[in-house]
Amino acid sequence: MNVDDYFWKTKKRPLKTKPRSKPLPKAKEKYLEAEEALFQGLEEHLIGYERKFQFEHTKNWRFDFYIVKLRLLIEIAGSPWAVGRGGKKIANAFNKYDLAEDMGYRIERLEPHQIESGYAIRWIQSQLERLEDETKNI
Repeated sequence: MNVDDYFWKTKKRPLKTKPRSKPLPKAKEKYLEAEEALFQGLEEHLIGYERKFQFEHTKNWRFDFYIVKLRLLIEIAGSPWAVGRGGKKIANAFNKYDLAEDMGYRIERLEPHQIESGYAIRWIQSQLERLEDETKNI
């Protein structure tokens, strides 16, 4: 039966089908550029890292980068994994941060302009140098 016949006989519109699963959120252009810049900087300076790091395997929580020596989790603002301002979303983000800190990770949230200006790489290098100095002095 076509849609119009159905409507005239029942006075109801047919149900609209909704997709069952929500697609993954899309990344913003500034985020993509910043992620690529940070990736290039880490590769250039031979800093050990993991990309799209999932610290808890039972949760679908990810951080953009994980600096191995520092146990540092980096989240770039605007990423699809960094949730925006919303009641349940922001509470979920804080749960993610709390669990990561409880597991002994440090968390740093960087803006795209900090990465593109080179601040992020310089800061990571200074943290690595500080860590090496501490191990030498022990």
